[in-house]
Amino acid sequence: MATQKSLHSICRWTFNPGKGGFVPADIRPAWKTENLDAVGVIRLIKEKIAPRLPENIELGFELHYDTEVDEKTAPAIADAMVETGIHLALLTPGAHSHFAYGGIASLDPSERKAAEELGLRAVDLAYGPLRKAWHPDPAKAPTFVLWNGSYGYDLATPAIRKMYANLKESVAGLCKYEEKKGGLLYIGIEPKPNEGHPAMLLPTVASALLFFRKLAEEFGGSRQKKGVNKEFGHSEMIGLDHVYDTVEELEEGAMVHMHLNSQGYNDGIILGGPGKYDIDHGVRINGMNVAVARLIAEADFARWKGHDMQPRPYDNVEQAVDRVVRSILSWEACTQAAAVLDYDLLLKHLAARETAKAEDLMRAAVVEAQRNFDRMYKG
Repeated sequence: MATQKSLHSICRWTFNPGKGGFVPADIRPAWKTENLDAVGVIRLIKEKIAPRLPENIELGFELHYDTEVDEKTAPAIADAMVETGIHLALLTPGAHSHFAYGGIASLDPSERKAAEELGLRAVDLAYGPLRKAWHPDPAKAPTFVLWNGSYGYDLATPAIRKMYANLKESVAGLCKYEEKKGGLLYIGIEPKPNEGHPAMLLPTVASALLFFRKLAEEFGGSRQKKGVNKEFGHSEMIGLDHVYDTVEELEEGAMVHMHLNSQGYNDGIILGGPGKYDIDHGVRINGMNVAVARLIAEADFARWKGHDMQPRPYDNVEQAVDRVVRSILSWEACTQAAAVLDYDLLLKHLAARETAKAEDLMRAAVVEAQRNFDRMYKG
C-alpha cells in the first residue's frame, strides 16, 4: 500500500536576514531581500529542504501580497513553483504592512476602502498569474487567509462594535467577489489575541467560527470552504488549548489550513507560553501535538499544514534551514506515533478513572514520536 501523501507548506517570511528590534537584523546577510527573493526561496526549498524529507511529503509555499508577491513578481514566482513542483498553499493580503488603524474594520472610511481593495487585488492575483501553481487536486487548492493583525484597537469604546460590523460587511464582500471568480479557494481566518494591537477582533478559534456563522446569517452565501487557519502558537499565547481548538474546528467542518508552530512552553525545554510575545518556534514533539495529529487523521484532514516559524536570532543560514526540516519531521513523527496509539486502551483507562495509566500511554507516544524523528532525521 502506498504511503499517504502529507502536505506541508513553507512560508516565504521564514527566510529573513534577522528580525531586528532587540536582536540582530543582519545575522543571515545571504537572506537579505536583494540577495534572496521569493524565486530564490523556492529554489532553496527544492534544493536544500526537499531532499531531506520523506518521499510522501508534498511541499507548498505561502506568501503575503503585496510585500512578498505582487503583480510584477507573480509570473516568475509561479513559474518557479511549477518548475520545482512546489504548489501555492496559502496567499494572504498583508494588510498589516499598510494599515495601522483597523484595516477593513477601520472607522476611517478611506483606510477601510484601501484595505478592501488590497484584498480584492490579492484574490485577482490568486486566480490570475498564480493560478498555474495551484495543486491539480481541487481539494488541495490554496487557502486565502485573512490574518487579523490589522483588525485591532487600543481604546476601549462602544465603537468596537461598529468595527466588528465593518469587518463582517467587508469580509462578506470579499467572499462574494471570490465566489464570482470561481469559488475554488478555501478562505480562512487566522485568529490572534494580540499583535499588532493590544486587543484584536477575532482573537480565538471560537470567535472566528462564530464570525462565519454570523456572516452566513446576515449576508447569505455558503459556509463551504470557509473556516479557520489555527496557529498553535497563537492559542498558546493566550493560554488556550489548541487540542480543544482542533475539536471545535472539526465539529464545525471549518478546518481549512493549519499553522504548526509553538510558543514552546509545553514541552518542558523551550521557554515561552501564555503572556509572551509570538516566538514562532517550529513544531515541538509533545503530547498535545500527538493528540492533534490523531484527531485530524481520524477526520481525514488532508489539506496543507503550514510551518509559520522563525529561525532563532542566533541561527546562521544552515541552522535556519535545519529548523524547517526539523519542524516538518517533528510533525510527521507525531503523526506516526498517533497512528499506533492504542485508542481503545486509552478510553478504557479513562472510563475506569485510571488517568495515570492514560498519561503513561500518551507519554509512551511522545517517546515513540521522538524515536520516529531520530530515524527520519538521520535519513
